[in-house]
Amino acid sequence: MDNFLRYFFQDMGNVFRALVELIVAIGNFLNYLLNFPMRMDIIKRYNEEFSTLEWILMLIVNLILLALIGLMIYGIVKLCKKLFRFRISPKKYDELVKQVRQLQRDLIRANYEKDKLLAMRVAEFSGDGSVLQDFGDLEEESTEENVEEDSEAEAYVANENRNTRYSPCVDPSTSRFFRLTAVDNFYKTEYVEPIYDSEITLPEFCERFRKYAASQLHLYYDLDMMRYFVASLGTARIIILQGISGTGKTSLPYAFGKFVQKDTTVVSVQPSWRERTELYGYFNEFTKKYSETDFLRAIYESNYYRDPHMVILDEMNIARVEYYFAEMLSILEMPRQDEWKVDIVTAVWDNDPCLIGKGTVQIPNNVWFVGTINNDDSTFAVADKVYDRAIPIDLDSRADAFECEDTPPIYISTDHLNRLFDEAKEKYPISQEMLDKLDEVNVYVIKTFRLAFGNRIMKQIKDYVPCFIACGGTEIQAVDFIVAKKVLRKFESLSIGFMKDELTRFSNYLDKTFGKNTMVICKEYIDRLKRMN
Repeated sequence: MDNFLRYFFQDMGNVFRALVELIVAIGNFLNYLLNFPMRMDIIKRYNEEFSTLEWILMLIVNLILLALIGLMIYGIVKLCKKLFRFRISPKKYDELVKQVRQLQRDLIRANYEKDKLLAMRVAEFSGDGSVLQDFGDLEEESTEENVEEDSEAEAYVANENRNTRYSPCVDPSTSRFFRLTAVDNFYKTEYVEPIYDSEITLPEFCERFRKYAASQLHLYYDLDMMRYFVASLGTARIIILQGISGTGKTSLPYAFGKFVQKDTTVVSVQPSWRERTELYGYFNEFTKKYSETDFLRAIYESNYYRDPHMVILDEMNIARVEYYFAEMLSILEMPRQDEWKVDIVTAVWDNDPCLIGKGTVQIPNNVWFVGTINNDDSTFAVADKVYDRAIPIDLDSRADAFECEDTPPIYISTDHLNRLFDEAKEKYPISQEMLDKLDEVNVYVIKTFRLAFGNRIMKQIKDYVPCFIACGGTEIQAVDFIVAKKVLRKFESLSIGFMKDELTRFSNYLDKTFGKNTMVICKEYIDRLKRMN
């Protein structure tokens, strides 16, 4: 024991002695640095012998010294602000928790009253008293429901408080969601929302997007192609780009991400994909960590910002789309956007990411999914259920290069973009004359080919046509495109080899109904179908 004590006093004594010398040295440094009278005496001692050049050098040295002092003071002040920025007293914290709980209860009650007033208005216009009776029954049980609502509110607030308590101070390495926790930390501490362009119109957006792709990325697209693509954003959440290799299928959404300054997420589909875990990841019971994917991270992160974001499923049909993407197809069919949620885990841990609520991740309305397709022997045919929910666009050739002025990227919010689409649907609704013609075509197609438009396709047509017109196109161009991609595509499942005459008559019927050579894309598609067999 004596030997250890001698070692301890000798070794630790040297350590503490060095620490004291370091503190003394820092004190001497500050004492000399801030001892201006002493330094002035030194300057007076030599000033009579200074030449002009030496005076200049002396001033430069002192200015550098003053700058060093200023930087030290600035660093100390900034460090103190960072240390004490988030400090609040426990008493004040408890008061804030109570206020949040009360606000949550008030919000639930306000939603109840809003639904009740809405039902009264519906009953007033429809003369149906059953809706009011339902709310009368609910009022009789209001006491019990308020208790349940308060419990739900408290659970919700507790969950929010848990997230707030652990974010942004969670070390990602301690969480089972390393990447998502890192996303939380970034957006809670470093992210600054950009200043969005709230004045740009859809025609300007298409034109600037095209010029940006050409001038900055050397990617060339026809203006109509830009209109097809942008109008699709206002129609569906899924866009399919198909065609031969090298025509810019992946480059188009990639350029879009660069243009709006929110890089596109590229997910390379693998031939072995057969289930949802390929997209959303899974919890590894052995490592107790969640295997996070780029797809999951893109969806999760999109909840933090309002920029439009695209997720590319590159070569999406190299595996069966209806297997690994089936859940997303069903989710996006939900009528209410707050129902677009993906189940990630069954149980929530204390240090899970902030935006995983009850084990689910919300799919925000600023995300679009773009699938690229090559139709060859190495790929699978895409099922109708996928095509019906998407807007397919063919890229069969590259546009010619053209000269244009350098065009910078922009910041645009999804709210503004969706507002432009909504305004377009109000300002440029598809004409009744065109709807009547489409009804006639629908009857003709049912009678001749045993195929029909369907309600989903009609809704997409009514959404797509106004958006395309607002982008600078015409109604007949929009109808020509959407009928070819959504209706004539279904002809590929027929025995076309025995229906060449019917196809010829259908082409003539389109000329008669819509005007000669106005349905250009449809007629080209019909000619291609006839050549296929």
